[in-house]
Amino acid sequence: MRYETVMGLEVHVELATESKLFCGCSAKFGADENENVCPACAGMPGMPAVTNKKAVELGIAAAIVTNSEITRTITFDKKSYFYPDLPTGYQITQWFAPICKNGWVEVETTAGKKKINLKQIHIEEDAGKLIHEGYDTSLVDFNRTSVPLVEIVSMPDFRTAEEVVAYLEKLRSLLTFAGVSDCKMQEGSMRCDVNISVREAGSDKLGTRTEIKNMNSLKAISAAIAYESKRHIDALEIGDEVLIQETRGWNDSIGKTFSMREKETAADYRYFPNPELMPIYISDEWIDKIRVNLPEPAVEKYVRLTGELGLPEFDSGIITGSKTLSDIFDDVTKHFNKPKEAANWIITELLGIAKGSNKGEDDIQIDCVKFAKLMELVDNKTINRTIGKKLLGMVLEEGIDPAVYVAKNNLGMIADTGVINEAIRIILADNQKSVDEYKKGNQKVFDFFVGAIMRKLGGKADPKVVNELLIRQLK
Repeated sequence: MRYETVMGLEVHVELATESKLFCGCSAKFGADENENVCPACAGMPGMPAVTNKKAVELGIAAAIVTNSEITRTITFDKKSYFYPDLPTGYQITQWFAPICKNGWVEVETTAGKKKINLKQIHIEEDAGKLIHEGYDTSLVDFNRTSVPLVEIVSMPDFRTAEEVVAYLEKLRSLLTFAGVSDCKMQEGSMRCDVNISVREAGSDKLGTRTEIKNMNSLKAISAAIAYESKRHIDALEIGDEVLIQETRGWNDSIGKTFSMREKETAADYRYFPNPELMPIYISDEWIDKIRVNLPEPAVEKYVRLTGELGLPEFDSGIITGSKTLSDIFDDVTKHFNKPKEAANWIITELLGIAKGSNKGEDDIQIDCVKFAKLMELVDNKTINRTIGKKLLGMVLEEGIDPAVYVAKNNLGMIADTGVINEAIRIILADNQKSVDEYKKGNQKVFDFFVGAIMRKLGGKADPKVVNELLIRQLK
């Protein structure tokens, strides 16, 4: 407890635009190398930049959900850039008039609630991607060059890794529900630089700061903070002078940070106004229009689901923990107006199938009309839930129409109790020894009977009816 870790974060979030920040190239992730490149984003001479209006609007939305003061006249600037993944030799960003400042985000940890203050949010273009592995030289993929992003700069308000993770999860929720970004860390659309220093507890003087660059995993961020904090403390304990202001990377395989370069200062970047881009005036009317059209935030949706719709807190928490699941729930309940049952199908069945296919919840893509139709078939006892679960996987992976598939493959539920009773009679007659065990008190045999009966009926009977009729015959 002698030392205190002090951290500030720079979070880079790619904006959910169709095209890049200053040209018409696609901004979508996953294209082949250098597929989405034109003379403008490749830095060819004589290709002036044109600002993407949608990117500015998403920046305004980010400002609103983070309680920030929006700058009424914003400008863009040039920042000298020393690496080959930006072909112009500079990055277009905002230094003198960022889109907003002085915001805050409230997080909740085991220690309680805490307000994290934001210095500013600015819009800038992303850099490309350097590819080192598998080649004798480094290659450059310019697809990401000039993709619009916001950089969210916090004050040094963090003291623990738990606070950092809670903040990143809260930002992800705020921005995804507002439609600002998909915040997929695995795809690089949400990345984090951790600025960390250590000082003696009670001191108001900041220690030597290092920056851990381009972190895109919450688990890795926590591990890097723990390692770097210990490295600083060990150096302070022995009076080591090796601590310098530097940028460090994180090697996840060995669990250590490594030095990349000495940390640049603002003077090194030589910011100057971009003469090619005109200032943009943000009116109250423009802000109000964006504010009114913002989707329902996660916290408000949670209250509505638990209150108005009567969902359990656990279910509401899972659904509002992911924008994808939240959207699926909304779309499904438009066609199948039984919220509790829909939530149960999403949480228990859909997530289970996705997990079995190694898909994250944000990677789920399903036709919600067909999903709702499937739930309706189970709810009205056209098919039983067991068959419904199997068909859900086929709806998710193959896009089948469940109603058509059920009719074509004769999967409709057997409602004739005479047919079910006959199947039960045959199974019991063929397994007299098991019947005797059941009569002696072995309840486990009951499940064996149910499974055998369901198989004989092709899985098409209502398990509840099978249970009731089986109990009668056993008695």
